[in-house]
Amino acid sequence: MAHHAPRRPSRRSALADRMPAAPRPRWSRFTTALAALAGAAVVLTGAPTVAHAEPSVAEIERQIDQDWNKLEPLIERHNATRQDLALKRRQADALAKQIGPLQRRVDEAMDKVSGLAVEAYKSENLSAVNALLGSRSPGQMMGQLELLDQFAERQQRDVRAVIDLRDELDAKKKPLDEMVTQLARTEAQLAAKRKQINAEIDRLQKLRLKVYGNGGGGALRPAPCPAAYPGGGAGVAVKFACAQIGKPYVWGAEGPNSYDCSGLMLAAWAKAGVSLPHNAARQRSVTARVSRADLRPGDLVFYYADLHHVGMYVGNGWVVHASQAGQPVKMKRVDDGQINSYGRPD
Repeated sequence: MAHHAPRRPSRRSALADRMPAAPRPRWSRFTTALAALAGAAVVLTGAPTVAHAEPSVAEIERQIDQDWNKLEPLIERHNATRQDLALKRRQADALAKQIGPLQRRVDEAMDKVSGLAVEAYKSENLSAVNALLGSRSPGQMMGQLELLDQFAERQQRDVRAVIDLRDELDAKKKPLDEMVTQLARTEAQLAAKRKQINAEIDRLQKLRLKVYGNGGGGALRPAPCPAAYPGGGAGVAVKFACAQIGKPYVWGAEGPNSYDCSGLMLAAWAKAGVSLPHNAARQRSVTARVSRADLRPGDLVFYYADLHHVGMYVGNGWVVHASQAGQPVKMKRVDDGQINSYGRPD
């Protein structure tokens, strides 16, 4: 059997085996990787993703201001309703005090009528007793008075007095009962509204924290406060308002630790002995109008067509105000907002 020597590889093929493979172009590798990533994104999300830019600080502040200007009128109406409710509650208490003695007089008069019944029983006038005791209402009792003609005229006057007292008591108790019912209904509505307001304030506060964290939004006292001391009651009021700078806004609050816009004005002028309602629009109605040229520290500046915000002028074009939830009492330029009018408490 013939033996063949193993075949030696050619010089060219051996050289080729020793040489590394030619590198792939860099752009080809990049586009392949990019395609793989894009494919993975489609698999994970089902569609190509689109990046959304975060809103800017100015946009967030603009949104907060727009929403707050919708919320603050609600707060001011709540304050007005709360004051109306307190007045009605005082009226109800006064009416209840009037009714108490009247009820006692009715009870005493009924005792007299019962005495008449006993007297009639002793006199064996049973028909008169039955007629009297069977009366279920003042009207029916009045209709039975002819059955009592055997009694003296004095006794008849006593019976009529009982009827009159009962009618007076019923007339006074009816509006009281209606008022108490209405108070309970209004208080329930206020409780629901308070919950709504607090939820909206929490939402706005979260927006603010997203932008500022816990640091707030700038200097609270960028100018002297007040710029000049006017003296008198206005001087007392404006010094008090300036001293509240830095305290928190709390809607419905009138101090001493927190305020809303009309609550700050109320508290400041109360120090000067002037009573103001806790509502910006009502404060406007009880203050004397002044022009822009006549503004002096202590005057009130009312904003927006529906008068839902108020601040105190402190001189040199500045006001102090409790602006909104999440921001403390601070100064701002008087023209920073839609001015409605100016007022001066008496």
